[in-house]
Amino acid sequence: MKGTLFIVSTPIGNYEDITLRALKILKEVDIAVCEELKMGRRLLSKYEIQKELLTLNEHNEEESSEEIVRLLLDGKNVAVFSDAGTPLFSDPGQKLVERCVANKIKVVPVPGANSIMAALVGSGLIFNEFYYRGWLSPKRDVRRKELLELKKKKELIILLETPYRLKTLITDVVKYFGKNQYIVVAYNLTLPSENFFRDTANKILSKIEKENLKGEFVLLLDNR
Repeated sequence: MKGTLFIVSTPIGNYEDITLRALKILKEVDIAVCEELKMGRRLLSKYEIQKELLTLNEHNEEESSEEIVRLLLDGKNVAVFSDAGTPLFSDPGQKLVERCVANKIKVVPVPGANSIMAALVGSGLIFNEFYYRGWLSPKRDVRRKELLELKKKKELIILLETPYRLKTLITDVVKYFGKNQYIVVAYNLTLPSENFFRDTANKILSKIEKENLKGEFVLLLDNR
């Protein structure tokens, strides 16, 4: 009998946001797979779970995927979880799932916390339709071209970026979309410092600069 691969969503910040099903699976599987051992052990220790851990990240995705598939073919049940949120979404793991599908190994998603949906439902914007762009290039020239292309899309646009590039991203929005472009910054979602900044890009940029804000965020750009 082949094992099952579980894709387990974990909290995006608040440890209380894990599901009962996720906890049950993490306790019952033979092996758990995380991005980094330190972060993986920290998360499991919060729920008093002891489990053999393997890593799957951008540095070892090929080799690790092969090893995990072998374990699954040997009948081991495996749970993959990321540092935060839903695995595979802006994280490694797609190659593993592709190989599991090719080997007719059962893949079971275990839904949970998601920063995109949290940002949308708390934004105050109408979001029956939206365009998820995700991460822009860190290279200035490529980033400029990407933003100019995005400006042509008359949609609600979702952008992600690392905490230390919050100011840079809003500065770019002011530059290429205009200072009066309406945006929402969903900041530090699920944490005590959670906040929604809803205003023009220029005003939010001033606030970010004044308070030196650096944290996890989702940017919603209403370009309709």
